[in-house]
Amino acid sequence: MDSIEIERGGTRIRIAKTASADTGSALVVPGGSTPPPVPMGSAAAPGLAQEGSPSSETSPGDSGLIEITSPMVGTFYRAPAPDASSYVEVGATVSPGDTLCIIEAMKLMNELECEVSGVIREICVESSAPVEYGQVLFRVSP
Repeated sequence: MDSIEIERGGTRIRIAKTASADTGSALVVPGGSTPPPVPMGSAAAPGLAQEGSPSSETSPGDSGLIEITSPMVGTFYRAPAPDASSYVEVGATVSPGDTLCIIEAMKLMNELECEVSGVIREICVESSAPVEYGQVLFRVSP
């Protein structure tokens, strides 16, 4: 099969398989301009910061605490299951690689691992609460 054509309600869509890799054509939409596409982060490395974006670990602020921020939009969970104990509590000592929480995004459970050594001084989000990209989740004293 080299092509498929579907027509419904006066709209026709044709998809054809071609040997050339011509990607020079553009779709022009009348009546306005569209903003340029924004590149999305790699799902393979959610803990790594992209150039020009806030990192999941930021430098100590005036209080000397390191803020650990959300690398994505999603739902914050302190434990792996509703009846399980939390990954960390205030006062817990953490080191790089320790799991701090889970952020659910699009039905995928993403574990957020710590990248610094220290003691959890504050948990800034309630379990099951929605979080935004860059929102502070934990404050850690080094």
